[in-house]
Amino acid sequence: MVNDVSELYMLRCLELASSAEGLTAPNPMVGAVLVYDNRIIAEGRHAFYGAPHAEPDAISKVNDAEILKYCTLYVNLEPCCHFGKTPPCTEKIISAGIPHVVVAALDTSSKINGKGIKTLNEAGVITDVGILEAEARNLNKFFYTYHEKKRPYILLKWAQTPDGFIDSDRKTRETPPVKISNSLTQIIDHHWRNQYQAIMVGTNTIVMDNPNLTNRCWYGKNPIRITIDRYGKLNSGYNIFNDEAQSIVFTTNPSAKYGNRTETLPYTDLEQIVRTLYDKRIQSLIVEGGSKLLDSFIRRGLWDETRIFTGDFRLEKGVKAPVISDKLTATELLGSNTVQLLLQ
Repeated sequence: MVNDVSELYMLRCLELASSAEGLTAPNPMVGAVLVYDNRIIAEGRHAFYGAPHAEPDAISKVNDAEILKYCTLYVNLEPCCHFGKTPPCTEKIISAGIPHVVVAALDTSSKINGKGIKTLNEAGVITDVGILEAEARNLNKFFYTYHEKKRPYILLKWAQTPDGFIDSDRKTRETPPVKISNSLTQIIDHHWRNQYQAIMVGTNTIVMDNPNLTNRCWYGKNPIRITIDRYGKLNSGYNIFNDEAQSIVFTTNPSAKYGNRTETLPYTDLEQIVRTLYDKRIQSLIVEGGSKLLDSFIRRGLWDETRIFTGDFRLEKGVKAPVISDKLTATELLGSNTVQLLLQ
């Protein structure tokens, strides 16, 4: 039976899993601990995509295989039961003789979705499921959204002034954008770029701001850079098409030419775009601007989370910020910026 002490072991699983943040996609983040005689004797995690899964990683660290027959294995996600880049974790658990497995949440992907638990039970392994389930699902919210909604987890993000503007009404790219975010929120923004697989901006944002959309202020990878260039206005001279990261362009102009690391895909509508990203196994997406692109996602309900940075000065006129009226979940003050979190 699961008891309160088990929550401490599962919290450790979640901690181990989260240490690989941004490194495991399209696989989930998973941590595992082996408990013998009321103490943890081995820990494992899925360190990066293609690396051993958490369960065999923990099992491999136990020198005396006989002890495993008296251990309880804790893991934050249902063990896999199919061959992928690695053999099934259920096979490793069963062959090791582990008698009891405690799982936080089921894996709802079509290849597993309860089959891992069933495989263990049929082999005589006792399982308990559901301890810290909400926390486990939140940790892997990208993974669950991808498999259950058949699209990436979508974060909308923008900075605005207290009177509701995201920029001045600029006519040329020679006029620099109004700087609303501070240095602290910029670091956080780049941290998210490490967490998420892809980032999207509209054509006008590229023309006016020429952003790199890379992760320069946080250790880790660059996201895949995505834009909609419906009529092929852009060219390889923009920063988004440099060789620092992969890029994707959705366009109706098949003759448009971009950078060496740019994939060109046909454009019809936003629904088609998120379906295409799903097919390409992209589980998470930041939509960063401009206002028209953000409004399009809001109108269609194609978002899961919104982060709004609000500065400390007014513009009185300019480009209006998107308007969203869903549940405000949290507010945080970061220097001169207030950050609001909204969830669908």
